Amino acid sequence: MNDGIVVINGGSSSIKFSVFACLDENSIEFRFGGQVSGIGVAPQFIAKAPDGTVMARSEWKLHPNVNYKMLLNYLMGWVRDNLKGIEIHAIGHRVVHGGDIYSCPVRVNEKILKTLERLIPLAPLHQPHNIAPIQIISEINPNMMQVACFDTAFHATNSPVARNFALPRRFTDQGVHRYGFHGLSYEYIAGRLPSFDSQAASGRTVVAHLGNGASMCAMSEGRSVASTMGFTALDGLPMGTRTGNMDPGVILYLINEKGMHADDIENLLYKESGLLGISQISSDMRVLLESEDPRATEAIDLFVYRINRELGALAAAMGGLDAVVFTAGIGENAPLIREKVCELARWIGIELDSEANATGGPRISTTDSRVSVWVIPTNEELMIARHTLNIYAGET
Repeated sequence: MNDGIVVINGGSSSIKFSVFACLDENSIEFRFGGQVSGIGVAPQFIAKAPDGTVMARSEWKLHPNVNYKMLLNYLMGWVRDNLKGIEIHAIGHRVVHGGDIYSCPVRVNEKILKTLERLIPLAPLHQPHNIAPIQIISEINPNMMQVACFDTAFHATNSPVARNFALPRRFTDQGVHRYGFHGLSYEYIAGRLPSFDSQAASGRTVVAHLGNGASMCAMSEGRSVASTMGFTALDGLPMGTRTGNMDPGVILYLINEKGMHADDIENLLYKESGLLGISQISSDMRVLLESEDPRATEAIDLFVYRINRELGALAAAMGGLDAVVFTAGIGENAPLIREKVCELARWIGIELDSEANATGGPRISTTDSRVSVWVIPTNEELMIARHTLNIYAGET
């Protein structure tokens, strides 16, 4: 096969891409990838080979013509010019919210696109930018197969008890309940875990997806049973700029006593809070770990405390714990955060192997540890590519 798949992850200020070659109907190979970053400020394009070698760079001065559509067109044109014998037949997209409607990837048509647009209020800072590349590519090449892969889909296995809020049923019936996110990452880890720890894969595991966006998922036999994120991607752990779990009474106070409006509160919750809000220094964990400012330490300590509190809750939801997996940017690359989490979790049966943790594992718990602990890199792009290949192969 000389068929290829492009994976697009559209955000508010960036468009990430990966290109895969289809080796056969069941396997794919990563060829190159990169991103356009700084959209709306100082756009830059970079593409890299699998070994990290830079294949191309471009940058633009801010200008009205240098907009999202122009930059996506540039990206797709560069991809097309560098395929080297591969012909793109399908494009897979990360879409944050599938609502109650989509529990598996779907080929996008006009009707489905309209449905995805109606879900924007459930993920206002993510969904519009996930959908934008689909809309633009549909205009340019209406015959191109496009597949939407949903971050909520993996959590469709959660029971009603785990999903429902204690709200009047009329709201629950309208879709106001917990959805959970980062599902593509958790799905990838669930598929990789058997090769690391068969007991964990068939047992009870908590996966900590720790990055600028952070959440945790309880998996029993590889299926999601509970997640820290809920109706929106604001819930659960404090994140780079997002609050995480918070008493909803705070919102009422800000409205009634501080006179804040909905747009101001949305900006506060999504963009001014989290690690940035606590530290007043940075939303980047790397910066905080290097800082000697006590506010940076306070932000780190709160982050670790919340991880451990959620770890206990998720273990309780499963009736026990066999393994913990760290993944994503912080989870994979911050040994000190892993160390702090594991030290606080000794009560649950975790014994950290400090030397293994310092080198990144993959196993970072001792052989005597009742709960095994792993560092497993995630790969959401590969997960999207696999889903896209399945749909493409099924229709050809």
